[in-house]
Amino acid sequence: MQAFIAVVTEGSFTAAAERLETDKARVSRIVRRMEEKLGARLLNRSTRHLSVTEVGRDYFERASSILAAAEAAEAAVAQRTQEPKGRLKVTAGAEFGTMRVDGWIAAFLRKWPKISVETEYTNRLVDIIHEGVDVAIRIGPLQDSELSARRLGELTYGLYASPEYLRSAVSIRNVDDLKRHDLIMHAPRGRPGWTLVNGERTEKVWHAPRCAVDNTIAARNLALSGLGIVQLPRYMAEPHVAEGALTRVLPGWARIPVPVHAVFASTRYMDPRVRGFVDLCRDGFGSDVEGVS
Repeated sequence: MQAFIAVVTEGSFTAAAERLETDKARVSRIVRRMEEKLGARLLNRSTRHLSVTEVGRDYFERASSILAAAEAAEAAVAQRTQEPKGRLKVTAGAEFGTMRVDGWIAAFLRKWPKISVETEYTNRLVDIIHEGVDVAIRIGPLQDSELSARRLGELTYGLYASPEYLRSAVSIRNVDDLKRHDLIMHAPRGRPGWTLVNGERTEKVWHAPRCAVDNTIAARNLALSGLGIVQLPRYMAEPHVAEGALTRVLPGWARIPVPVHAVFASTRYMDPRVRGFVDLCRDGFGSDVEGVS
């Protein structure tokens, strides 16, 4: 089948032999034996021209599919059994990279000693093809592109304040009470504000915050200092809740969850390095407090 496909694709026995790294006579014998076995002429030959018969065209299409399936089966086994090795370049947002992706990378390096990792944590949208990036961890809806992606899970959020702040502040029983509180808002672009959801109910909080910052870590730190109520990803806030440094307020009210994806070049077969890292990220995400959907 390989010999016949090479002849049809290359247009001659000579070119097919070069592609298969053999001699022209051997390729010709193989194809002639196929025709004898099948009892049908696959090629029309002349001294100057080679053409495919109608039967030969049908055989070519079927043989191509069979060989492609065989190659896919071999590649799938190789992906599962081959040990990841070499350099893996990863990019992620600056905050999420340092707070979550670092841990996934550490686990990946411990698991696969032949792997080395290079990271670029940045809030710009990296062109992973032209910049040689293997995997990008991206938060939020994905843009339409030719890239492949695997959903890792979603970030869930909550409203939090320090016990110190809550002791000296007025009570908070509903979203409308937030108007009487000091708020700390993450507002990297445009006007600060929150859109809070609880089941089918939606409320908007647009009054001016006491602190508007362009960094979630800074917002968390200000809340820990007792300066107001903040909205944070649960993975960032819950460890401080466990320590007693933060308390969740208005449980059930928060922004809608945000998806997190691993994005990589669109290829037919995933490189073992990429597959291994993406699988580990999904497993690691599933063990976090955000949960996976």
